[in-house]
Amino acid sequence: MISAEQIDAALRRALQPESLQVIDDSHLHVGHAGAREGRHFTVRVSCAAFAGKPRVARHRLVYDALSSLIPQGIHALAIDARAPGEPGSSPPPPDRSA
Repeated sequence: MISAEQIDAALRRALQPESLQVIDDSHLHVGHAGAREGRHFTVRVSCAAFAGKPRVARHRLVYDALSSLIPQGIHALAIDARAPGEPGSSPPPPDRSA
């Protein structure tokens, strides 16, 4: 099964992001039919390659970077892709309250 670390490594290699956060949301989907077929992830990425590109083109770059991993067990992928300097382009600090 695919891991957040594998997604992180693939995106760093392909996009050289300014900031990147990969979150495994699979625990939120226990009991959901897709939870048996693969994992759920959220990706927040800020990358210079996204500058001037519409959202669809940015998502395509992310999917292209993950093309070899998707068949290995990514069921769902939520993507927040921004260019550096755009509002929200840096991920929030990790929640340390738990």
